[in-house]
Amino acid sequence: MSAAFLDHLRTAFPPDRLLTAPAALAAYESDALTAFQQRPLAVVIPVTQEEVIAAVKACHRFGVPFVARGSGTSLSGGSLPIKDGIVIALNRLNRILRLDPQQRLAVVEPGVINLDITRAAAPYGLLFAPDPSSQPVCTIGGNVAFNSGGAHCLKYGMTTNHVLALKVVLPDGEVAELGSDSLESVEADYVGLFGGSEGLFGIALEITVQLLPKPEVYRTLLAAYRSLEAAGDAVSSVIASGLLPGAMEIMDHLSIQAAEAAVHPGYPLDAAALLIVELEGERAQVEAEWQRLQAVIHASGPYLVKVAQNEEERAKIWKGRKSAFSAVGRLSPDYIVQDGVVPRRRLGEALAEIEKLSAKWGIRVANVFHAGDGNLHPLIMFDGREPGALARAEQLASEIIDLCIRLGGSITGEHGVGMEKRGYLPRQFSASDMAAMWALRKAIDPAELANRGKVFPGDAPAAQAHHVGSHPLERAGVIARE
Repeated sequence: MSAAFLDHLRTAFPPDRLLTAPAALAAYESDALTAFQQRPLAVVIPVTQEEVIAAVKACHRFGVPFVARGSGTSLSGGSLPIKDGIVIALNRLNRILRLDPQQRLAVVEPGVINLDITRAAAPYGLLFAPDPSSQPVCTIGGNVAFNSGGAHCLKYGMTTNHVLALKVVLPDGEVAELGSDSLESVEADYVGLFGGSEGLFGIALEITVQLLPKPEVYRTLLAAYRSLEAAGDAVSSVIASGLLPGAMEIMDHLSIQAAEAAVHPGYPLDAAALLIVELEGERAQVEAEWQRLQAVIHASGPYLVKVAQNEEERAKIWKGRKSAFSAVGRLSPDYIVQDGVVPRRRLGEALAEIEKLSAKWGIRVANVFHAGDGNLHPLIMFDGREPGALARAEQLASEIIDLCIRLGGSITGEHGVGMEKRGYLPRQFSASDMAAMWALRKAIDPAELANRGKVFPGDAPAAQAHHVGSHPLERAGVIARE
């Protein structure tokens, strides 16, 4: 079967875009979560939407699973190859097909880099709001698949809040148009269904995103605290005051040290925690809120407050924060990045508990948070060359996830479930919830070809009934035909 399948692919893809040699496949064996590795049967590199569709149709015909991949920045193993399956690499579908400054939208292919959308929109005074830390390298297709957020998601929401329409190829090769250019819609939210589905429902071919006006002014401050818990409590104080900053981020002592060594943003090296808060918008509103913000921050007990005096200083502050993940590589050869969520009011409690867990296991944990929405990013450091080190790090990660659930939060904020958190899904959701999610998955992709083995743990949840229709979305019960 594999030989016949590869022979079929060779009729559609030239040798330099159909990779089968072990050396060529090595680069695709894992994504940013390198603890998981799997060599695919092959990698196809389409350059047109038609080639993506052809690859998916071939997989459906031969019963071969596939995973779509952009830049491979997933931190949950979401783009890990599937055994005996193929990778459909989308990086060369990187065109901005249309940018309409009047309608404030852009139509892009899935391989377009997130930051390139804002760069293209900048001459019109517009931007694309979602800004993950991997913004200079991650692709919009992956952002949609995992509903990525970023530092400014507190005010602007996640990726799916900025996606108007999608053109997708479903796992059986059928192409569907979801949503429209309009902000108003009376149909079912198919775009919302597809966004955040982690590749289980197919591949986005075109993505219509909403653009926003660039804020007239930014005001950014950095507050240093003697404890991580105090920084977490400061976040709650800011929200309780009625302010809605564009962003609020926390970094702990280890991440401060790593970022300062890597990109020299000028952080105070003796701080136990830093809180970055940014207001943005129209000048009159920001200046009024700025006075209130400074009063709240000073009342929260920081020992140092620095205010960015110009764009250069603001950029340095954010460069340090956005470099934190990669900079931690200076401190440890390996680390696991978690992204559980807790209610904002319990953020200080969660940070204090993570410090206790770190001490209990004797494992260093560098903490970086989208504090405004309670999205924790503890980086659990270990040396994979030491016997049992990975297992111990995973145990600590598991306890942090359990902590998030116990405090009323979630197992993931933006990185997705992927491979890493499959086993945690039943801890958060009931058996009936799991069965409903599985039924939807099977209705759209009965053969489980699209990103097989991700999200759901082990065997299928019990007690589900599948409705079979002529269209995958009809089988899912989200559309009906006469």
